[in-house]
Amino acid sequence: MAVKIRLKRIGAKKTPFYRIVVADSRSPRDGRFIDTVGTYNPVLNPAEVKIDEELALKWMQNGAQPSDTVRNLFSKQGIMEKFHNAKYSK
Repeated sequence: MAVKIRLKRIGAKKTPFYRIVVADSRSPRDGRFIDTVGTYNPVLNPAEVKIDEELALKWMQNGAQPSDTVRNLFSKQGIMEKFHNAKYSK
């Protein structure tokens, strides 16, 4: 089972709001998911991002692959750097 960390849209029309979720890659975008890692609100200026860092790192260490957008959000929060440092420090 390929596991992805991706965005799930829950906002209304023209007001997007996203949850950052861990899901099977075969499930639909807004469908079934395994766990919620955080939220992303691009409507606010600057965009609001709330991520449970420990949970995100745990899922990535277990093999979950972030989507391109989620990877960018993680990079801005410094989570990708922590993941790579933990990965290569072992």
